[in-house]
Amino acid sequence: MIVPMKKVSIVVLDSTRKESLKQLRKVGVVHLESLEGTSALLSSYKEASATTDKAISILEEIKVSKQKVIKQISLNKDAASETASNIVALSDRKKSLLDAISQGTNELERLSLWGNVDPDMLYSLAESGIYMYLYEIPEDKYSLIGNDVKTLRVNGYAKTVRFLLLSDSELSERPSALPPEAYSVPLPELSTNSIRENILKCKQEISRIESELLDDKKFLDTLKSYKKDLCLDIEFENVYSGMAHDAETEESVSNNAFSETKLAWITGYVPVDSMKKFKKSCTDNSWAYTVSDPSDEDPVPTKLHNSKIVSIIYPLTDFLDVTPGYHEFDISGWFLLFFCIFFAMIFGDAGYGALVTIVGFILFGKSPSGKKSLPALVTLLGLCTCLWGIMTCSWFGIDSSKLPDALVNLSFYPVSSAKNPEHYESNQKVFCFMLAIIQLSIAHIKCFFADKKSLKCLGDLGSLLQLWGMFYVVMNMVVDSNRFPLSNKGIPIRIFGGTLSLPSSIPFIAIGVLLFGFVLSFIFSNYEGSIGKSVLESCKNIISVLLGVVNVFSDIVSYIRLWAVGLAGAAISQTVNNMAGPMFGKLAIVIFAVVLLVFGHGLNMILNLLSVVVHGVRLNTLEFSQHLGMAWSGTKYRPFKDSED
Repeated sequence: MIVPMKKVSIVVLDSTRKESLKQLRKVGVVHLESLEGTSALLSSYKEASATTDKAISILEEIKVSKQKVIKQISLNKDAASETASNIVALSDRKKSLLDAISQGTNELERLSLWGNVDPDMLYSLAESGIYMYLYEIPEDKYSLIGNDVKTLRVNGYAKTVRFLLLSDSELSERPSALPPEAYSVPLPELSTNSIRENILKCKQEISRIESELLDDKKFLDTLKSYKKDLCLDIEFENVYSGMAHDAETEESVSNNAFSETKLAWITGYVPVDSMKKFKKSCTDNSWAYTVSDPSDEDPVPTKLHNSKIVSIIYPLTDFLDVTPGYHEFDISGWFLLFFCIFFAMIFGDAGYGALVTIVGFILFGKSPSGKKSLPALVTLLGLCTCLWGIMTCSWFGIDSSKLPDALVNLSFYPVSSAKNPEHYESNQKVFCFMLAIIQLSIAHIKCFFADKKSLKCLGDLGSLLQLWGMFYVVMNMVVDSNRFPLSNKGIPIRIFGGTLSLPSSIPFIAIGVLLFGFVLSFIFSNYEGSIGKSVLESCKNIISVLLGVVNVFSDIVSYIRLWAVGLAGAAISQTVNNMAGPMFGKLAIVIFAVVLLVFGHGLNMILNLLSVVVHGVRLNTLEFSQHLGMAWSGTKYRPFKDSED
């Protein structure tokens, strides 16, 4: 459930603003409205945080062998700040050295065919009245240089001649007797020997820096802790500097008549189950406060409160960063239920489910007390996958004819590839669409009860009836038009290959329900106190209304992705088995066969996991949520308190 919130405003003396905020943070129940503070101290905190972030990234990029254990060393805040700055400075220095090496290497490559070049020697010759300039020219053009130009050939290589242009005076222009193909070679700033020496020095200094940075790995944990402290400092200073307060005038400051009564105030939200604690803290600290119900326009945060079982879905929703709006539905329980089913159908293999379950047990052992939600979720998903794999007789993609009879007997006939090879795939499609009708019906039923005090609930009922009528249309168009005809053939309609039969009149009933639902939705879906206005609004948006019927069809059909992705995973498993199977007859390549099986099935599990994120999550956060009218527009409840969760 979404915990109801109260909007509160706290008023304190401005002279006690900082101390009051410290006390408020100790209380830890008020989610403050967004503030944008400005101060020199806040800027320094942000700068220190950015520097520390960069230092942590630098240290984390340094790889060390798993056998080498680096003992962490604690530092106080000042020392941590200095260490972070030093690490960043070392990294920046390393980058500048690498740039210098790159530039020097490029210079050496440019002048590699000239031998040792020393610009100082050429400058000293120029002072004696001998000017030399470096030039290069294609070999076949060298003979075209005019006789009035003095040159000294240095060498010729790769069809290019390098020569010195000699002159008794400094040249301000290019000699006209030089062919256009001749181009000047700029002198380096340093001699090539000096460049080589500098590169060597740079490499030595880089080696020293890398050694120092490696040694600084011992400060990684303390820098991470310092970063958390900075985040708290930034939050506090942002609130302190952004907190509204009375403005003083120069006159009031001069006569000290206003300073002692100057007030400051702040607004936030408190869960109703924490109001007693909030009021007591206000009384204890002599704070004035007001309490009211939030309006529809207020940015009310969302706090979820569910049972321990339902709460195991929170690691997933936190990872996806989805939070229902304060005025939306909390679907955590339904999300967990259907996500487990979707996960199981996409993985679709009891063997894979067993491996996932084992991973869950391992996580249980490694997770600290109080943080068992993720291991519990992984274990539950693994068990659900095992159950679906047992029902469908799927074990690591092994052909059912090669499985023990005990495993075959455990499977569920309608969806078992071993017991019902002819119809199990079409039955699985039917199962997908039944999941669709169940989940989407839940959405419209929740909307119906949410709007039960208004005639708009009839519009929700109409949407539900459209869904049920469209379900049969989908069965006809996607599963089997013979098994699910759109006319009364006088023969009972059999679902799951005869295990469940429906009356032969179902087609007419389905079409009637669909049309009746459309009429109800058309009349009441936009109801806001007037039926006439609701109908008029539907007429204005007639294109959207008609497309809504098509969307119902596409949303139901969308659930077939569960069968399709599961089928693709099964095909990959079988292919891997078929490739590795023949290798077990040859002793020399048994090891290769085992590696192939491990790699192939491991890759398939990774692909299945990605499919779960793409498809399994989508059906909850898109199709299901759209029928609920949810936009996941909420802000998670994060109270102003001493430490981060």
